[in-house]
Amino acid sequence: MTVPVAKVLATLLADPDDEHYGLGLMQRTGLASGTLYPVLARLQAAGWVEARWEDEDPVEAGRPVRRYYRLTGEGVAEARTALAALRKDTAVHRMREAW
Repeated sequence: MTVPVAKVLATLLADPDDEHYGLGLMQRTGLASGTLYPVLARLQAAGWVEARWEDEDPVEAGRPVRRYYRLTGEGVAEARTALAALRKDTAVHRMREAW
């Protein structure tokens, strides 16, 4: 698991029932669009994330159309497992460095 993937998963898991759009995810994760969108595409291909275009007319809102992303049920479970394993591996690595 890469750091960008972990950042995206942690951000999506912070509110797993909510939909998140690209700019908001970039702001929360600190990732550039060239990093964020490939991560989202891979997570979507894996079945962890689903995406949809917004229904609202963005012209009325004065902004571009948004694509919303959210974790699937499988994605929530897999993300929690993957991030827990990452925390465990990182903790073990830190303990080894302390020796």
